[in-house]
Amino acid sequence: MNKVTFVTDRCKGCGLCVTACPKKILELDGSTLNAKGYHPAKMTDQAKCIACAMCAMMCPDCVIKVEKAD
Repeated sequence: MNKVTFVTDRCKGCGLCVTACPKKILELDGSTLNAKGYHPAKMTDQAKCIACAMCAMMCPDCVIKVEKAD
């Protein structure tokens, strides 16, 4: 399975990754605040991820890591 991980403490909650995701499986976590006081991005359904890395390419802070399954 493809894997997407976030460095949530560096995320500033800009939402660019959410907009870029073609599968619409990313969202800002309104129930959590990171160390900087922002709502970080999170994955809603890891199984639907196609590892296109559009989210990682759009992230201005490089907080997203995409790993494609073999």
